[in-house]
Amino acid sequence: MFLRRFFLCLPLLLSCFAPVANAQVQATLIAADQSIQPGHPLTVALRLAHEPHWHTYWINPGTGYPTSIKWEMPAGWKASDIQWPTPNVIRDDQGAIIGNGYENVLYLPVTLSPPADLKPGETITLKATAKWLMCKDVCVPGKADVSLTLPVSSEPSLSVSKDGAAITATLASLPREVPGWKVSATRTGNNVTLHLTAPSGATLPRANDLRFFARDSFIAFDQSQTVSQSGPSELLIELPVSAAAESSPDRLIGVLRSTRSWIPQGPPLFGLAVDVPIETGVAATPASSRAPDPIQVTRATASGTVAVNTLAGTLLLAFVGGLILNLMPCVFPVLGIKILGFVNQAGSDRRKVTLHGLTFAAGVLLSFWTLAGVLAVLRAGGDQLGWGFQLQSTGFVFTLAAVMLVFALSMSGVFEFGLRATGVGSSLQMKQGYAGSFFTGVLATVVATPCSAPFLAPALGAALALPTVQSFVVFTAIAVGLALPYLLLSIFPQAVKALPRPGAWMETFKQVMAFPLYATVAYLIWVLAGQTAEQSLLFVMLGLTVIAMGTWLYGRTNAPGAKPARARFGLIGGLALLAVGGWLGWPQAPAPSAVTWEPWSTERVTQLRSEGKTIYVDFTARWCFTCQTNKKVVFSSAEVLRQFRAKGVVALRADWTNDDPLITAELARWNRSAVPFDLIYLPGQPDPKILPEVLTSGIVLEALNADKP
Repeated sequence: MFLRRFFLCLPLLLSCFAPVANAQVQATLIAADQSIQPGHPLTVALRLAHEPHWHTYWINPGTGYPTSIKWEMPAGWKASDIQWPTPNVIRDDQGAIIGNGYENVLYLPVTLSPPADLKPGETITLKATAKWLMCKDVCVPGKADVSLTLPVSSEPSLSVSKDGAAITATLASLPREVPGWKVSATRTGNNVTLHLTAPSGATLPRANDLRFFARDSFIAFDQSQTVSQSGPSELLIELPVSAAAESSPDRLIGVLRSTRSWIPQGPPLFGLAVDVPIETGVAATPASSRAPDPIQVTRATASGTVAVNTLAGTLLLAFVGGLILNLMPCVFPVLGIKILGFVNQAGSDRRKVTLHGLTFAAGVLLSFWTLAGVLAVLRAGGDQLGWGFQLQSTGFVFTLAAVMLVFALSMSGVFEFGLRATGVGSSLQMKQGYAGSFFTGVLATVVATPCSAPFLAPALGAALALPTVQSFVVFTAIAVGLALPYLLLSIFPQAVKALPRPGAWMETFKQVMAFPLYATVAYLIWVLAGQTAEQSLLFVMLGLTVIAMGTWLYGRTNAPGAKPARARFGLIGGLALLAVGGWLGWPQAPAPSAVTWEPWSTERVTQLRSEGKTIYVDFTARWCFTCQTNKKVVFSSAEVLRQFRAKGVVALRADWTNDDPLITAELARWNRSAVPFDLIYLPGQPDPKILPEVLTSGIVLEALNADKP
């Protein structure tokens, strides 16, 4: 999964360096009316005409970024936010979901409020800069300066233009609540169940007709949504929570799209607006996921619906799912190490090769039994758990990323210790070799848990609902499926003979196999990006860099023929750097008591000062290392956080990561041209306190208390 996402995002990354182009999407500004009436709202729309198969993005794009409009209007005019039409699912050529957006011709309405003192007979020119991201096989940023000139009239126009009709139709089809349709939401574990109840006499949409689009990143945009009917007028839609969700919101906000209109008469309405509180508790179990005895599991797959009516059927799905896990991107990089070991042993003692295969299988089995036991214990304690639950621990994810990085560096040739640890090479003849095979089985299980191979999801759903003994049996079937190919290679000499003979090509193969491991590290960092504070993620990557330096130092000083003193220095120094890297990079989840930042603006500063508030302004940027260090040092202080709460300090962030003329002008006003730059406004004092570039908690506390005698 992560490799697919990586390659999907690669065009987006490359597009950052591409010139801005507009050929694939043409932008124009149109109006619903042919004139402006003083003081009366005017609806305009940004019209985006897409070339075939090109798309732009919704307010929650999934990948990419949404279309934006920056207005340049005469004084006294105000503009609303974009009113977003119901989005579509954007898929790649393989059918995988890559975003939420639009194709063909799109109208994005905006309501403009003119001042009441306009004079009939004059003309007004409205200008705006529109920016978007347009994608097909690649993604290219788009930008256009659009304008619209309209006369001012005391009376509305009697005729409706073609543009006006298009905008009117778009407004009529915007997502909205429909009387009679009732919606509620309940969260259980890593899923939110959306309850949809139809009004009397209405027909429920078909399961394949529905898709929920969340306005934030709380719900995973790229995962399937299971729809089941729990009654004659009620549907249950299971929405998976995104692994990147930073917190659990109080409300579920978005659009429930149907391919059938939600209203029986009038213009079709395909988007039902959803804005409901998220209740916590046990959701009604859909018929398709109940697991009575005998088990009844239903899972939609690419080839149709697979029904499993017995425990034997569940075990078959578990075994096949475990077998297919070997091909999943999260498992294959680690198992590539083991394949290399079998290749290296071809033609040697068959008994030892068989023992290594059995030891590897034992590692897989014991790990799955341990995982099943932990799940059983936690489930007995009332926890709602799912497959891969340990990846919700930031410490575990960081540790796994560090281990994978060390493996990758070993396979790249930085050092050789990892080969002995994984049972590759001459150490297969020794006791450590069997330990390496066992550990590879354990590691394969650890990295398998984020994956959900075909047929595995229904088996896991049943295992998590079954009694403990039967749950252990299902997990055993998954483990056997995962380990079977390597058992076959080790037990049957003919299969080993079919493998290529050892040779110089193995070193190249080994180094090539390092790159999937590097990709795994990148995926785990992406997981941490959704679990940690913004500044903590930077130190995660710096910590991994120090760990890489430690492994390099060890490999550099422990080359064959190295003197004992040099080797000891490398070992001690490498271990020290590993410890420093672990300490530096250990992730920190966002603290509940951390500072809440608001966007900076001069208007907000003026308003807060008039209210007598203490204001902390941080001019910062993501690419500014000193800025990130300042925040880590200052806001990790419990005393600073206590003082912020006690004094009611309002924190404003001026983010200069991207070019912002207003921030640039404000910095120039203070004779500054770089960040970090921090100010503290105290009540009753005309000028703010200017803080130094490098901050400590003591400096901030002293400035906060400067008003005391």
